[in-house]
Amino acid sequence: MIETVATTGSTNADLVARLRAGEGIPDGTWLRAETQTGGKGRSGRAWVSPPGNLYASTVVNLAEGDPPAQTLALVIGLAVHQHVTNSLMISDHRNVMLKWPNDVLVRGAKVAGILLERCNDVIVAGIGINIAFAPQIEGRATACISALNSKYDADPGYALTFLAPLFAEQLARWRRESLSALIARWSTAAHPIGSPLSVNTGEGAALHGTFAGLDPTGALRLRLDNGETQTIHAGDVSLIAEGTT
Repeated sequence: MIETVATTGSTNADLVARLRAGEGIPDGTWLRAETQTGGKGRSGRAWVSPPGNLYASTVVNLAEGDPPAQTLALVIGLAVHQHVTNSLMISDHRNVMLKWPNDVLVRGAKVAGILLERCNDVIVAGIGINIAFAPQIEGRATACISALNSKYDADPGYALTFLAPLFAEQLARWRRESLSALIARWSTAAHPIGSPLSVNTGEGAALHGTFAGLDPTGALRLRLDNGETQTIHAGDVSLIAEGTT
């Protein structure tokens, strides 16, 4: 089910508020806003929300036996990656790639982002995709689908009707398949091993090194300049070669 509102502060915040009020929200429920006045990204950053782009949130009710909740970032990333690739009609998937933990890039420019929030045993997943506009963000390259594909029907509501079943499929695979299979699929869609990275963990100076893949839990492995490998469970990652964040 997809519910659309003209404007709200944040679709994530709205779903979290409903959950805290005791409302049961089934998997497959989506809330989309045409605009947001208080959209947010990772680390509390503002998410610019002009009309014409996709701003939507959904829920995942965690069940006994589910894989670790944090790996849902990989699941949603794969669904968004597939949607963007289909929308751009790009046969070479290397032009669209995932950046750990939550971004989708097109030729190095950010076209989509993901934010996960937890409320008890429910994960609220917010997705923003630049469809009609690429907001200007200092220090970041951005892109939008309509500028990359002139034949694309730039309607965010229409886009969500395609994205929702892609996510449902990825979610079913997350519950059915091994975590190693998920990590393998994500890695195929991500920037290549050896990509130069900068990682800000919020604990002092940024770390610099190269991408060494994901560990068995889905955490980032960063090969440092001194040859050591450090496991990153949370942080902001910049692809140095592409100049993106």
